[in-house]
Amino acid sequence: MAIPTELVGSLPRPMKLQQAYADYDEGKITWQQLQAEQDVAAEDSIRRLEATGEPIVTDGEQRESSFATYSITDTLAGTGLAENLAGDGQFFAIFDDGHHRQLPRLTGGPFRYKTYASEFVEKNVKTATRPVKQAVISPSMMSLLYPLEGELDGYSREQFLADVIDECEKDIRQCFAAGAVRVSVDFTEGRLANKNDSRNPWTGKNMLGEFIDLNNRLFDRFTPEERRNIGIHTCPGGDCDSVHSKEVPYELLLEHMFDMNAGYFLIQCASEEDRESVYKLCGQYRRDDAAGVSQVCFMGVINPLSPEVETPEHVRDELLTAAEYIPADGLGATDDCGFSPFSRDVKPLHGSPDFARDIAMQKISARLEGARLASAELGHKMSAA
Repeated sequence: MAIPTELVGSLPRPMKLQQAYADYDEGKITWQQLQAEQDVAAEDSIRRLEATGEPIVTDGEQRESSFATYSITDTLAGTGLAENLAGDGQFFAIFDDGHHRQLPRLTGGPFRYKTYASEFVEKNVKTATRPVKQAVISPSMMSLLYPLEGELDGYSREQFLADVIDECEKDIRQCFAAGAVRVSVDFTEGRLANKNDSRNPWTGKNMLGEFIDLNNRLFDRFTPEERRNIGIHTCPGGDCDSVHSKEVPYELLLEHMFDMNAGYFLIQCASEEDRESVYKLCGQYRRDDAAGVSQVCFMGVINPLSPEVETPEHVRDELLTAAEYIPADGLGATDDCGFSPFSRDVKPLHGSPDFARDIAMQKISARLEGARLASAELGHKMSAA
């Protein structure tokens, strides 16, 4: 048997591209000049990923402000913000190193995306020689744009959520139409929903169940065949080599996460202290029948926040341990998180984003080779049984 392997999506942006984002925010270069730098970095990402042997590639999200905001703003600083949004929204997350990331604030309706991820896919399929995947943002993350308390005049919360679902569905369908073979929905807010951080009020609102129900409203619009190639990604954050919710007991998320009717899950695990317990929980809660689709657990065997490169043998051993709890047809390999989910990230533990790009490719190569080694060993065991 061959253990499938898939990357989450993002790669560190070259320092030259990060400087271009800053220059664009300051009015020093044009939008066309910024896009030219994005295109160079995206094409380099695809070529380098293909050189590792990655079976399904992305552009490393080089054209995106961040995994969470690509659809509503051109840059993290808020340049090019979509209509009916202001830049002074609530924190999405406060990271362990003290920095934070902030979302825009909805000022009225209707809610509409400014940019659809299919625009990236259309460019990527022209460069790639391998199949292309695309990550998109979840309805649950977009729901945090609406005020936590009360309602906006003339634009109810329910109408907003209906618009969010429509936009998210359109985003996914257009990605497939543009040539993506897989689409994964980022759900890093899942674990954070259990943190209850007084500095970040939404985390104390017990919103995990609401998030899951909202995302299932999206998945209900797709057939089981379509959902086999629609995934969920979860992690405790990844930005500036820091996390936002790793101290939250993982079981608080994992015992509910598989209630979402996605076909596969990209699950952070490599950076957990007790990885075996995570494999066990995933094996316990994944479903053979999630509204018509059997769920696959792509377990994180690579830690993107650390500059230390895992060996293929380490990856192999982790996957063999995971296979003791997760059925062979429900197991895959991935990285814990995107390597740089936000476009402005200097990667302090790595020393520079350019060095971090090199390290990312080494780590991806180790994942691929480790998955191959584990597949061979599992194949031998199965043939001998």
